[in-house]
Amino acid sequence: MSRLMIGDLARRTGTKVNTIRFYEDIGLMPRAARTESGRRTYEEGEVRRLAFIRHGRELGFSIDELRSLISLSDQPDRDCAEAEEIARRHLAEVEARISRLTSLRDELQQIATTCSGGRMADCRVIEAITDAGA
Repeated sequence: MSRLMIGDLARRTGTKVNTIRFYEDIGLMPRAARTESGRRTYEEGEVRRLAFIRHGRELGFSIDELRSLISLSDQPDRDCAEAEEIARRHLAEVEARISRLTSLRDELQQIATTCSGGRMADCRVIEAITDAGA
């Protein structure tokens, strides 16, 4: 089986080399095997793990959530209820964030459409932001 160098792993997963090193430092990725000259090398399982981490980060999972999910995945005979709970909690956080962003968008939309031009002294945008902050 051929082993990949860190640059190859980075290209295959779309992950920066420094990020791979960081994930190793914090324990999300296992320590890489080293060549006699000290260069990191990786196997296919590490490609899959890094792809999992990368996609999990894209979905907004925290480092701690991913650490928990990886730990659970290392126990293949275990019930997946805990993984489902992590996903449900994360989904609830995403939905709450969407709700806050929707409210923010609506408020900004209203502020942005109140301006009809004129002098800054009479600017409705500045007034609306000031009033909302008071």
